Amino acid sequence: MKINKLIGMILVFTALLTVMIATPFASADTLQKSDFSQGSFAKSVDYYNYVRNYASANNITLPSGFANYHANTYMTYLNTSGVQVLYAGLENVTHNGSTYLNIPMQSIIMHYKTNESQDVIAESTFLMLMAFQESPNTSLSGSPTINDTLYASFSLGYDLSFLNATLPALNSQTELIPLTHSEDNLTWTWGMTYTNMTALWWRTYIDPSNPHSDSSIPVALSVYDELSFTYTLTINPAAQTATLTENHVIGRMRDLFIGASPLLWVRYDNTGMYGLLGRKLGDTTINDFIQNHGIEMSIINYQTLIMANHQTYSVTSSGENATQTETPTSSIATYSDDGEKIFNADFGTNQNYDLYNYTADPTESAYNTYQAVTRTAKAADFTGNALFDYQTTLARFLPLVVAHMFPSLYAKAQATISDMSKANYFYITSYPEYGGYKIVQDPTFTAYIAAPLATTTSTATTTTPKVNTSQTSSGLIIEVIIILAIAIAAFATITIRRKNKH
Repeated sequence: MKINKLIGMILVFTALLTVMIATPFASADTLQKSDFSQGSFAKSVDYYNYVRNYASANNITLPSGFANYHANTYMTYLNTSGVQVLYAGLENVTHNGSTYLNIPMQSIIMHYKTNESQDVIAESTFLMLMAFQESPNTSLSGSPTINDTLYASFSLGYDLSFLNATLPALNSQTELIPLTHSEDNLTWTWGMTYTNMTALWWRTYIDPSNPHSDSSIPVALSVYDELSFTYTLTINPAAQTATLTENHVIGRMRDLFIGASPLLWVRYDNTGMYGLLGRKLGDTTINDFIQNHGIEMSIINYQTLIMANHQTYSVTSSGENATQTETPTSSIATYSDDGEKIFNADFGTNQNYDLYNYTADPTESAYNTYQAVTRTAKAADFTGNALFDYQTTLARFLPLVVAHMFPSLYAKAQATISDMSKANYFYITSYPEYGGYKIVQDPTFTAYIAAPLATTTSTATTTTPKVNTSQTSSGLIIEVIIILAIAIAAFATITIRRKNKH
């Protein structure tokens, strides 16, 4: 009888959850070819609708079931002073038409001519947050390595607040930072903030020979105040540079659930530790727990650069090859194979980041400055991990915008940008001093551009190759786990409440 009740509860709450999350978080506009002839635009679109329309117009075969794919994305575009920049900030995504996930993926695609008038496409993507605990055998202190304990942190869009009044609202949201510019069109700003960001932590491994994650059950669930990305593009015609500054904000961790299963989870916040139903178990705060267990935070990014008639290569600040290596560095420069410097990534002023200690200053107006640790990473550490199915699928279709930004580089972009394993470099920026507090850092990326001309729209044409649509099918792991967790937790909550009434 009890088993039947549990099965019934699972079915009921699965149905409720399906209804609850069947609606995307943002209404979608339409992305069209004509948009790219404008000087700028900003809109929220279903990017997979754009893919479907493009595929239909160009006789491209899409994967089975693609009609149910939706990727609600905030996109901004500017075309000025000889530079084209497209930004894509993922709001939420689904591969089945019903279960939407908030995944904080951020991508920039830039087209420009170099000082020597060579065409470049530069693509940069923020992939994820990764928490870690160093082992005695770590190969680089302050950075996640193969010997450390690693946790991939993936945001979810589920509202779990209906489970119990004592639980925090676990409903990730997005806020859009509008596209604005200076009167001379040389400075542009835009971005996105994920607020109340709820994320599951999965034990993951960055062994290039066997990249994988434990998919049985997440080891933790956390709530961050925010994860914010503000971008500022500054074009300097005299210096012939276009500099993109990315202001990253990882908000303080407000709640942390730890346990072997949802029924045994303990919740930590800034006042102490609590059982699932709200009973206080002790005075150990979330910040105490993170510091006592040596948990540090990092972000994972990658960068790809392609040219029409040349190959590119990237080197670290010490002159080492940045591709497929694991090397500490403060910056990475990219060159054409004929020796021209075309791009530079600088990971913050003196590699510093600001840490806002909420415990010492609840207003978060004061901060301490610490040194970040940035290193290159092997692409194979991440590209073979099934947890990245949503990101790798979306990355396969990002080059389609190049067909309208600069068509003659579309074929090369499709062969390169669509495959994360072909990136010039992956890089990990980590924050050894953490404690679950707010982090702010500002890496900068400089493109070396030709003397700006009046804005023009490219009319070049190219034969459209077939899009690479191969994909994996492990995207349901997260949905199944969270549905079962909700059902079990809800069943336990209702059962206990009934007992308390008698």
